[in-house]
Amino acid sequence: MYLQGIDSIVVENRSRQYSEQRVRAGVLEQGTVDLLTEMGVGERMKTEGLVHHGIELRFGGRGHRIDFQDLTGGKGITIYAQHEVLKDLNNARVATGGQVFFEVRSVSVHDFDGSSPKIRYQKDGSAYELTCDFIAGCDGFHGICRPSIPAGVLTEYEREYPFGWLGILADAPPSSEELIYTHHDRGFALLSMRTPHISRLYLQCKPDENIDLWSDEKIWQELQIRLASDGWKLTEGQVLQKGITGMRSFVVEPMQYGRLLLAGDSAHIVPPTGAKGLNLAVADVQILARALKHFYDSGSRDLLDSYSEVCLRRVWKVQRFSWWMTSMLHRFPDQNPFDHRRQLAELDYVTSSRAAAKTLAENYVGLPME
Repeated sequence: MYLQGIDSIVVENRSRQYSEQRVRAGVLEQGTVDLLTEMGVGERMKTEGLVHHGIELRFGGRGHRIDFQDLTGGKGITIYAQHEVLKDLNNARVATGGQVFFEVRSVSVHDFDGSSPKIRYQKDGSAYELTCDFIAGCDGFHGICRPSIPAGVLTEYEREYPFGWLGILADAPPSSEELIYTHHDRGFALLSMRTPHISRLYLQCKPDENIDLWSDEKIWQELQIRLASDGWKLTEGQVLQKGITGMRSFVVEPMQYGRLLLAGDSAHIVPPTGAKGLNLAVADVQILARALKHFYDSGSRDLLDSYSEVCLRRVWKVQRFSWWMTSMLHRFPDQNPFDHRRQLAELDYVTSSRAAAKTLAENYVGLPME
């Protein structure tokens, strides 16, 4: 907004320290990388980010590389953690005199069905009210914006998956230069990374798994089994962090009501298999920024009025891809031998057909904005 001459205020209930330290997503699509660079906040990402031009699909103990660069005309992904992106954005915001109110309480939104929406909140024991032209609800799945829309306006679509991910952050150099997605009889496993010295690894588990029953030794043992491949070795190290994440798909339609426009997790959730959550939020905000600029430049609401339609077209394609990756790689509780052989056949097809591999690559590096 700042680059387009539009004033904005960010209201955040967490502290700056929390937002810049909480470990979350780490895979940036090509479009996200390009946007951050265009905004002038990509220097540290270029220096510290890990550029990848492919991923490995591993099944039957053998690895098969999907070459993004070859299949997408040179595109790739960058490994750069979400909290690092937030540091860059916060620093740029402060440097340009932008307003961010951290650690606010009792936030509520009002009058967004009229011409002067309001945000009320408390900070340091005092009550405040902001009057604005539009409210961007970027407050996540558990935020207050979506529930503030009147009953009956929104339609929710949801799928709960019968498994979760046990994730660890480890002080260990990544055992592969690129991500490894593994299909195994004991369940899915993923080798990822955050830096050249820090690994991020995941195991499929029950959604209500008790993390206390998983010692570091047990986690590494299971990772060794699921990721095993001839001539390849998994590097172990100190576990710095571990936790269980549930898996779900969620979409709300429409993504707007009056002058309240939802973006990111407040409007949709995807399972992490396709590495799309952060990137989908960035796409929403990019589309919203264009619509707001058009409104202030011309007075026309046509792009704002079509915001939800444009976003949802991409959202549902990303949901399809994330569901497909999840269904292809995970073991389901009710899975029978037919389902297992079908998964293996699909993996074989994706890794042996250029057309199938290109479909995966195009989705993984990021679909066009519109």
